[in-house]
Amino acid sequence: MNEVFGEENFISSIIWHKRYAASNDAKGIPAMHDYIIVYQKTEKFERLLLPRTEKQDSLYKYDDNDGRGRWRSDNLTVKTISQSYLYKIINPNTGKSYSASKGRCWLTNEETVLKWIDEKRIFFGKDGVGAPQLKRYLSEVQQGIIPNSHWSYDEVGHTDSSRKELKHLFDGEAPFDNPKPSALIKKILKISSQKNDLVLDFFSGSATTAHAVIALNKEDGGSRKFILIQLSEKADENSEAYKAGYKTIAEIGKERIRRVINKIKKEQEGKLDLDGKAGNQDLGFKVFKLQDSNFKIWQTNIKTEEQLVEQLQKHLEPLDENAKIENVLYELLLKSGVPLTAKIEQKEGFYLVNDTEIALILEKVDKMIVKTVIDAKPQKVITLDRLFKNNDQLKTNTA
Repeated sequence: MNEVFGEENFISSIIWHKRYAASNDAKGIPAMHDYIIVYQKTEKFERLLLPRTEKQDSLYKYDDNDGRGRWRSDNLTVKTISQSYLYKIINPNTGKSYSASKGRCWLTNEETVLKWIDEKRIFFGKDGVGAPQLKRYLSEVQQGIIPNSHWSYDEVGHTDSSRKELKHLFDGEAPFDNPKPSALIKKILKISSQKNDLVLDFFSGSATTAHAVIALNKEDGGSRKFILIQLSEKADENSEAYKAGYKTIAEIGKERIRRVINKIKKEQEGKLDLDGKAGNQDLGFKVFKLQDSNFKIWQTNIKTEEQLVEQLQKHLEPLDENAKIENVLYELLLKSGVPLTAKIEQKEGFYLVNDTEIALILEKVDKMIVKTVIDAKPQKVITLDRLFKNNDQLKTNTA
């Protein structure tokens, strides 16, 4: 990892407590945890805060009704000794003075503490006769939690819960061994992704990352996108997945995404979209397989004039004879720098991409199609020269 990303870009090694009990037949010392190794690409990466929980906010249970809101008592001393912070604080209710405990000093200087006492930001116990404590207001604390390097299964799930999650989606059967809990990936996304980011998983497996992205978008109203990559690895013929009809791991992942989407759609049926999150969520996905180009490849190791003439003859028709129009469409979009998630509309005789960004004429060209394309006012038009069938007049007028 250091070689790939650079040692200076290492952030943390997180321990995930992935099991809550060791198996009875375990030998030696069973592994109860796993590691999540975190690197940044550059120093521009920003680690985000985790959202505060109701449990954490519930600690702020006092309210003086002075407009500052809820607060809790907090230690007014620190370990780092500063001589100017060693003084006595007098309780204005009793006149009793207090020094910081041994090996500690007060949080700030005497002038600030006197100001806090005057503003009633110092707490002297319920009866007002105790030692000084700081009032920590909920409205003034950091609106989020700094993530640490130990993640318990209580908050992100464990190996058993991830299998149960998959079983719940697949009607009682878990078609994939050792899946990750979606809550684990969701926490990773919370501290590493903004609401409009693109999330890449190069080893997709059962598509837990897609599950987590969709779930987090539903939770916070985000519009994150995902790209999942999975080799067409065959499922074990003795596995439950193979018996259920999933011949490859990629098929398991695709079916999981479909089921997650259908589950969300069912949950949304009949519900009022009061916060605007549900109605805006994009629940679509596309599947692509890596293939050879639809266009003939120009060979560079030409040594004779005959070979050059032969290759020129082959490239009079640049498309492969087995090329399908849909595949050509997507390849041309990729070559044009348009993402695979682009909005594509099939019109009469052409395709329109992202409303007016690109029009593609791929099957035939005539005056009517050209007029319709012009009326659509695209910013760019892509077509195939062969469609004009040597009609130079139509080609010139079209240009």
